[in-house]
Amino acid sequence: MPTPTKFTSFRNAFLSGLVLLAPLAVTWVVFTWLVDRVGGQFKPLFFFAVPEMLRDNPNLSLVWDLLATILVILLVAILGFLSRWVLTRYFTQVTERVINNIPGVGAVYRTVKQIVDTFSTQKRNVFEKVVMVEYPAPGSYVLGFLTNRANGEVQGRAESEMWTVFVPTTPNPTSGFLIFYPQDKVIEMDMAVSEAMKFIISGGSVVPPWPDSAPATLPEGEAKPVES
Repeated sequence: MPTPTKFTSFRNAFLSGLVLLAPLAVTWVVFTWLVDRVGGQFKPLFFFAVPEMLRDNPNLSLVWDLLATILVILLVAILGFLSRWVLTRYFTQVTERVINNIPGVGAVYRTVKQIVDTFSTQKRNVFEKVVMVEYPAPGSYVLGFLTNRANGEVQGRAESEMWTVFVPTTPNPTSGFLIFYPQDKVIEMDMAVSEAMKFIISGGSVVPPWPDSAPATLPEGEAKPVES
């Protein structure tokens, strides 16, 4: 096998270096063209308040062109975000308007939307804890959500510590009753707020398991074990 000459080695090394630098060179050419064309065109618009001796200084020309290019890119991006937000909101409103005009479907859609909005993650934090209280008559109990404890004029005019409880209606929990109970009349529950919501919306058909380690219902004919 013939030994490569010095010229051949130099040529191969040059081609290898050219292949390595070509992407960088192309990138630099595109970048400088973009800065010169875009930045140079918009520089007088963005920096009209800058003194001419600084703005037209040849040594600072690249700096002003680069800053103008960055501003143009930011403005285009902001325009894109705004247009996408406006279009999304517009199409959402049109879709909701069409659904609301469909007989039967509109009522269901509005009800579900109210439930989702009321019990979203942000608003669900208002409900501090699930409780059980007597309502609407002694001996009858309902699930409610504790929303506040001993506060304001209501507490000031009461003889005992009062807790604020929201008692929702079934199956639409967006409406309900705000009732003030003495602390000793409120039974605190172990179930999570999300479990109580499912229980109420389902009309009591979805029963949260309690305790967590035990099944919600026992098989037919099987007696509950007696604790010793």
